[in-house]
Amino acid sequence: MIPAALVTSAAVLLFWALSDWGYLPLVLGVAGGIVTDRAGLSRKLGQDLAIIAIALTWISFISLHADLSDAGIARFAIALGGAVLIPYSISRWLYRDHAVRFPWAGGRWTRRMWTYIVVVVLAAYLILPFYFLTSGVYRNWPAVEDWNTIARLFMGVNAVGLWDELFFICTVYTLLMRHFRPWLANVLQAGIFVSFLWELGYQSWGPLLTIPFALVQGLIFSWTKNLLYVVTVHLLFDAVVFLVIVHAHHPEALPIFPLVHGF
Repeated sequence: MIPAALVTSAAVLLFWALSDWGYLPLVLGVAGGIVTDRAGLSRKLGQDLAIIAIALTWISFISLHADLSDAGIARFAIALGGAVLIPYSISRWLYRDHAVRFPWAGGRWTRRMWTYIVVVVLAAYLILPFYFLTSGVYRNWPAVEDWNTIARLFMGVNAVGLWDELFFICTVYTLLMRHFRPWLANVLQAGIFVSFLWELGYQSWGPLLTIPFALVQGLIFSWTKNLLYVVTVHLLFDAVVFLVIVHAHHPEALPIFPLVHGF
């Protein structure tokens, strides 16, 4: 567990503390995984931690602060796209174990699954406006002034939401579950997930929201084995995030959150 915990702590340093010292536990974690494998205490832990470490290093080369310019969108596309494609390519063509997969289909959605979607949307509507407006973190996203930037914000929020599930759940969580019980793998991936979201803009008391969200997304994936469902839940949540950010910058243009009127 120690090597994996070092990799998670590296993400905390790289994306939360914004410290280059994060590369040290990243290297130590991978090295520890390799040593553990050679000692016969694990199997392929080192190579799986190396995949995660490579992806985290790739992401760390750019600032994660929201940027809706052409250059900013291009940087995000290259950094986040590479963080998914590189681990997938290594797993499929170098290691040939196909450990990183994207199981879009997962059977019929149950009444329980539909009920949870309703709960998520309702909770997002009630909680997110209060969080963004009282903490002021909506200022971490650019003020949208015209339809072009509004469209860019909508696409950006949804693209990052989709990427979150492809990387943190289908890549990090899946690789960690090859070595640890689901609850422990979930805690480890959540530490990386929340650190990323912190630099992205979910600061102040945001971790009180993002930590449970990251853990629940992992649990849902373990429960359903259905990436489409997990992505749907996330994008509906992010749709409310988008509306709150627009409302925060232009409350008179989008007065749909009366419960936080006056903040």
